[in-house]
Amino acid sequence: MPDTGVLVMAYGTPRSRAGLLDYYTDIRRGSPPPPELLDELASRYDAIGGISPLFERTESQRAAIAGALEGVAPGQFRVALGQKHAGPFIEDGVASLAEAGVDRVVGLVLAPHYSRASVGQYLARAGEACGGLDVAFTGIETWHLLPEFVAFLAAAVAEARTQLPERHKVLFTAHSLPERVLEGDPYPSQLRATAEAVARRTGLDPWSDWTLCWQSAGRTGDAWRGPDINEVLVDLADTGRSDGVLVCAQGFVADGLEVLYDIDIQARETARELGLALVRTRSLNDDARVMRGLANLVAACAAS
Repeated sequence: MPDTGVLVMAYGTPRSRAGLLDYYTDIRRGSPPPPELLDELASRYDAIGGISPLFERTESQRAAIAGALEGVAPGQFRVALGQKHAGPFIEDGVASLAEAGVDRVVGLVLAPHYSRASVGQYLARAGEACGGLDVAFTGIETWHLLPEFVAFLAAAVAEARTQLPERHKVLFTAHSLPERVLEGDPYPSQLRATAEAVARRTGLDPWSDWTLCWQSAGRTGDAWRGPDINEVLVDLADTGRSDGVLVCAQGFVADGLEVLYDIDIQARETARELGLALVRTRSLNDDARVMRGLANLVAACAAS
């Protein structure tokens, strides 16, 4: 029997329109959304083809990591998926690993940058579930400077820049979080560290060539970290400093609603109205080199 379980964790997405209400209710901590908010979310899914491909992308990532681990240590790892807001949930993934007979679990979140309000919650849930089943747990907190990840982003940026006018700016984006949860949190500094590493590899000058901005803020009464990408686009157009922008969504590792709608539709429409060209780097998805890098990270964690 494999002696080490690997729980690959992700945000989750409904796999059909029938699951949309349950998904949104889970995000709202058990409170069903008002009809108008549910309708708005449904319209966003309609705009990207009816449903998000995120589950398929996430499962491909899990399978790629499992395959790479099998190549590193045949028969020693069993890899399961656990999601935050849709099945299989984090607790389901832990249960499946325990049933397989593993005596310990390594947790890996498919989010490179650590925040207590995001990755921290995944790891806490997984650890609690493992504790209830008498299985040891170790969580990997961050992989924002994983060499394979930085190399992927740098190559994607260099490739996409060739599609833009000479005067353009690179916008490194990530999911915004409420200001109240970011006090003393490493999330912003890790995002900056990744962007700086990519910028160095691609010859981007700070800050004339690139900047950080945020996207996909929640609809709550809290103040969320900004500036939002759409605000940055307006500012660039007003000042005339750029003829186009390259969006590198460094905080997202797969095609999902935040990429396919918030960038490809919403931000692109803002840019069009402002007369700016907008190009996005390709998504990480199941890039073989990065998945092998993550597998090696998991194997090293298991061996320590």
